Amino acid sequence: MSIKENIECINVLKEEAARKIGIKPEDVLLVAVTKTYGFEQINEAIDAGIKDIGENKVQEILDKYENVKPVKWHMIGHLQTNKVKYIIDKVSMIHSVDSLKLAEEIDKRAAKKGIVMDILLQVNPAMEQSKFGIASEKTGELLRTILETCQNVRVCGLMSIVPYDENPENVRKYFAKVKNTYDKFKNIEHNRMEFKYLSMGMSHDFQVAIEEGANLIRVGTAIFGSRDYSKQ
Repeated sequence: MSIKENIECINVLKEEAARKIGIKPEDVLLVAVTKTYGFEQINEAIDAGIKDIGENKVQEILDKYENVKPVKWHMIGHLQTNKVKYIIDKVSMIHSVDSLKLAEEIDKRAAKKGIVMDILLQVNPAMEQSKFGIASEKTGELLRTILETCQNVRVCGLMSIVPYDENPENVRKYFAKVKNTYDKFKNIEHNRMEFKYLSMGMSHDFQVAIEEGANLIRVGTAIFGSRDYSKQ
């Protein structure tokens, strides 16, 4: 199928999951994950209605930025502090904040640009060694410290990458755990905190993620097809 047809199919599945739990499908943001894909494919997706794209690597953002049509960029991969300066004025949100050190660097670079950067705190519910993110139990501590020390960031919610399983039902418990953490903080009132995004779910499990409370899903291969890592 074409990229446009794939997006239409994803929107149907997204609607099914949203209606199942009584929310509007338009309240679930679809972020197209563009890792390894060329700007021609990305532009095709934008023409088909994609308004937000997510990149895992700073270098790919820099390589593609000038050739991609107007769109919101999200940094969804692990971000090293020494690379924040390259993308601080290019992305609309950084999903992968898992340390005070990184938050402070984002804060410093945002202040220099005179902006406030939206961030998500990355939670690792299964505490997989191969994945970044803080333990669910550490979320409150990191959140409080960021709010106390970082004036140029706005905490907009949580992001998580759960363990891969061919059967999405087997990871439902991890989505539920992150949602439970999200619910603990979503009603806190603070001028630099607006918990409105729970970023969970990818190509193979986004329906289960939505059913467990995700309102931002990150989908790549289901839109663009298999990745060719040899092109990197």
